[in-house]
Amino acid sequence: MTDHPVNLGKIAEPVRAAVGRFVEIIRQLAGSKTRGLTIYGPAVTADFDAARHAVSSVLVLDAMDLNLLRRFATEGARLGKERISAPLVMTPTYIAESCDTFPVELLEIQQRHVTVLGDDFFDDLTFEPQHVRLQCEREFKRILIRLRQGILAAAGREKMLADLETDIGVHLLRTLRGFLWLKDQKEYQAPSSVVDAIEKLADRKLVSVRQAVEATFDHNWSAYESLYRDVEVLAGWANEA
Repeated sequence: MTDHPVNLGKIAEPVRAAVGRFVEIIRQLAGSKTRGLTIYGPAVTADFDAARHAVSSVLVLDAMDLNLLRRFATEGARLGKERISAPLVMTPTYIAESCDTFPVELLEIQQRHVTVLGDDFFDDLTFEPQHVRLQCEREFKRILIRLRQGILAAAGREKMLADLETDIGVHLLRTLRGFLWLKDQKEYQAPSSVVDAIEKLADRKLVSVRQAVEATFDHNWSAYESLYRDVEVLAGWANEA
């Protein structure tokens, strides 16, 4: 794997050189244990914004090696400065056996990814609709719990609620894409198009969901309450789907 060709042509230009350096670190530390490195998310689209986005990736190893991960950890600060997030680390077996337990996360990778080194383990994955629907329902309900617990944990500190809303937007977008997959809209859609499609299916406006997904959220109590109500609607909708 260390001399396998690297495919950086589809990586967003602002982080292309950084991803190339990331590949070299993987080659040096993992060598022949590497089965593949896949970049997914905004870094493989024209939507990439270095001010808001980081590079998400999956490192596929032939077998899990905690000592190797520990060595990788020493590069964390350096990579973080270059907008490279810590990779998800998987094995081929783990990926194949997770299509029923984490279909929404794997769908997110499958819909928008580029394998820059080694083999692509995501193109050919298949998912059962009942597994996707169940996870969508679970994720919406998990978001509701996080919104409730966030109020208590913030203890009146609005900055903590703002940080939570930003994180919630990422999870909402992933879950909404999973729900669209169930409705036979299986191709990647930009965030605004995802909300357009969901509003059409739900036959209602979801203003706070759109703000959370598009990272334009008004960080105030009224918006927080509105987001909670919208997610309640989505959770009930997924339960009945």
